[in-house]
Amino acid sequence: MPRMERILVSGFEPFGGDRVNPSWLVAQALQGRSIGGARVVAMRLPCVFGAAVEAIDAAQRLYRPRIVLALGLAAGRAELCCERVAINVDDARIADNAGRRRIDEPVVAGGPAAYFSTLPIKAMVAAMADAGLPAAVSQTAGTFVCNHVFYALMHGLRRRRAVRGGFMHVPLLPAQAAGRPALALERQIEGVALALRAAQDHVRDLQQTGGAIA
Repeated sequence: MPRMERILVSGFEPFGGDRVNPSWLVAQALQGRSIGGARVVAMRLPCVFGAAVEAIDAAQRLYRPRIVLALGLAAGRAELCCERVAINVDDARIADNAGRRRIDEPVVAGGPAAYFSTLPIKAMVAAMADAGLPAAVSQTAGTFVCNHVFYALMHGLRRRRAVRGGFMHVPLLPAQAAGRPALALERQIEGVALALRAAQDHVRDLQQTGGAIA
């Protein structure tokens, strides 16, 4: 029998003093789930420049997924954010988990300034919003390890047109929030599953606004 297609979903280990990272908890909860006839494979990335890219590259070689969705935590954001663009710069406000701060360094030396997600981000946002979940298109993935992984992922996929990839940021969990925006883990899991199904159902993205004035 033919092998079931795979979706690779990654999340990060905790960083910045937190004990948990909801991006990994969401990915872990989706491990083994069948979404649209494809099997989800989850992996945890180190919050370390370079090492995170090596890990997601190795997972792609092992599992040969048709879709890759990397997840990360964005403390302070209220929505599940589908990222539009990755930029070729590391500029770390805090150290990664190896104690390194890359400042004004390219993710890929000589690479283009930016890559766009190849996932249908507006369709993914619409699917989550239709289910009553807070969701938005985001125009920045930051300049820390999340953007680092996003850019490197898209750089690696630039010649592999059959594989689509992108990045989503998730909010804090209520137990972490301390007055900041948060979303329950069950709702985050639901949202990412809906987004993945939309990514399978839409080869072309929806033509609707997802822009921002500032």
